[in-house]
Amino acid sequence: MKTVELNKAVPDFELPATGDKQIRLSDLKGKTVVIYFYPKDSTPGCTLEGQDFRDQYAKLKRRDTIVLGVSRDSLKLHEKFKSAQEFPFDLLSDADEKLCGLFGVMKMKNMYGKQVRGIERSTFLIDAKGVLRREWRGVKVEGHVSEVIEAIKALSEKQD
Repeated sequence: MKTVELNKAVPDFELPATGDKQIRLSDLKGKTVVIYFYPKDSTPGCTLEGQDFRDQYAKLKRRDTIVLGVSRDSLKLHEKFKSAQEFPFDLLSDADEKLCGLFGVMKMKNMYGKQVRGIERSTFLIDAKGVLRREWRGVKVEGHVSEVIEAIKALSEKQD
């Protein structure tokens, strides 16, 4: 399967999302889109990452940026996670790993001494024209959202 490439248009996709929605990338043209992939709802690192996006959401919104969180969890689990953490953005369910495959985020990881296949924490920045402009793979949660916001600022300065 072909994966996304920097400075190339991201192929259109559609996934079920919280709030009984279907999110289609082509419907978001004209806005900057941040897609962050995380391993599992309600786990410590994933909760901290989501909270950081939540806490800095006003800065992202001012820059006309849409934030979408993606994991393989069900919509039911996503709704519970989003509600408990009061996330102002949608979570997408990629149970069949199509979007994970497109972005190349599925990796073999060590968990308690065993090899398991899972999502590598990753974030992607797509510009208003649907072109992938930045990617962060193997993300460390602390300070990451601030780094994304700086990249969005730099991107909007280039486009002005």
